[in-house]
This record gives sequence, structure tokens and C-alpha cells, in this order.
Amino acid sequence: MIGKEMKAEFPKLILLVITCSVVYPGFSLFGKDLESFSGEEGRVRIAGGTAHIPFMKEAARRIMKFNPDIRVSVAGGGSGAGIKQVGEGLVDIGNSGRKATEAEIRKYGLETYELAIDGVAVIVNPENPVRELSSLQLRKIYSGVITDWSGVGGEKGPITVYTRDNSSGTRAVFRDTALDRGTITTRAHFTVSNGAMKAAVSQDPGGIGYISAGFIDRSVVPVTLDGIHPTDENIRLRSYGISRILYCNTRGEPQGLPRKLIEFILSSEGQKIVKEQGFIPVK
Repeated sequence: MIGKEMKAEFPKLILLVITCSVVYPGFSLFGKDLESFSGEEGRVRIAGGTAHIPFMKEAARRIMKFNPDIRVSVAGGGSGAGIKQVGEGLVDIGNSGRKATEAEIRKYGLETYELAIDGVAVIVNPENPVRELSSLQLRKIYSGVITDWSGVGGEKGPITVYTRDNSSGTRAVFRDTALDRGTITTRAHFTVSNGAMKAAVSQDPGGIGYISAGFIDRSVVPVTLDGIHPTDENIRLRSYGISRILYCNTRGEPQGLPRKLIEFILSSEGQKIVKEQGFIPVK
């Protein structure tokens, strides 16, 4: 539950985590296991949101190991790119860390599916002693009001702000929720993916950034926000506020291998992969 102090500082907090309760006509959300790929051959092209890459690549690896006649390619590019590329027929599945807009759905005739629940964690370098921030402090850092770590209880030294570009679904969720749709300082450094953001902060003792919680490892330290740590349990229970659904999109109802791949990720085995890769199953 969000405390009174957090409500006062962050009155417009939007929690984006919802359960996967939508039933799409003609499409099973119960999923199918690897046996459904028996006797198949062909290629599936996937691109878009970088948060999806860990579990998508692992699912692709298992499918191709089970049936070498199937090739699955997984690329990033950001949520906006994933939606645009699938809409224009350049890929079969476009991943996004935000829900496609109504305009995008109408323009491309998209079908959208929920694959996993993800938290967006604020991260710092392991050498940085700062381990907790309030929402107000975070907004002031990202807006450029606070520019030195001593202003939030850390050691004296400049803060290097890292962010993502406008096509990033991670940025959209972070800005809408953590920053209350506030501005981001023009001095911020841009990174192209969750992996690039993690690498930048891990190499910069004065850096601060944000990544999909599934990307957290020992190279960076997740910051407690308003007293809440971005653990799987806190994200699942929605007590940690920067949360979202990870989607995949297809142009029209998926058929053939793309359909079977989505069904596999939504199967029991696929959702186990989601969990093993640091995300939360939608089921």
C-alpha cells in the first residue's frame, strides 16, 4: 500500500500493472508447449522493446533446439520501432513496453497481447552510497534541479543523468509515473536500450538511470523509491509504483509460427521462462 507521505509527493501515480484477463477472439491464452512446433519450418522475425529480449531469446533458443528447421530472430530498437516495424510488415512480432495507442492500432490493424509484468527500477553505480530516494528527489534530479549527490544525502560529486529516447516504452512508463510527466533535463545522456543504460551506469560512479527490473544484476544497484524496493513481490503486489505490462503486437490476428510462438510464451513453460529471466508471469 502506498503511504500517505508518498501520496502527498506523488499524487498522480499511475499503476500500469493489470492481470491478463482479456480473451482475444479465436486465440488461446492458455498457450501450447513445444510439441506444437513439430513438423514446422520457417522463420519468425521479432523486434522492438528491449525489455523483452531476455525471455524472447530464451524462448527462441528452446524452439530452435526442439526444431532446427525453425529460425527465430530477436532484435531491439525500442517500443515505437517494434510497433512501426510490425505494422509495416517488416517483422512478424513487434514488442512494446507500452500499450499501442488507439491511433497505432487503427493505422496498422494491430492485435495486442500481454506477455509479462515488469517493473522499471531506478539504478545507480555500486560505488554510490545512495540507496534510497523519494519520488520528489528523483523528479528534481531528472529535471536538473538537483545536480550533486550531496543534495540527496550522498557524497559530493556531480550527478550524471541517463535516459532513453522518445521511442522507448521504458522511458514512457518512467516519465509518466516516476516523473509525473515532468521534464527531463537537457543535460541528460541518451542510451539506446536497457542493456546500454545498465552498462553506462555500471561504468559511471556518478550515474543514475532506469532499467527493466529483469535486467538488474550485480553491475548496478536498484534504488529504493519512497521506501519500496523493486522486488518481484512488490511489483506484483503493485506497492512499487513504476510498473508496466510487456506486450507483443501483430498485424492482424497472428497465424502460423508467429501465433504458435506467442502461444508458447503464454504456456506454462513459456511463463516459467518469463519468471526465470527476472520478470513476472501475467498468469
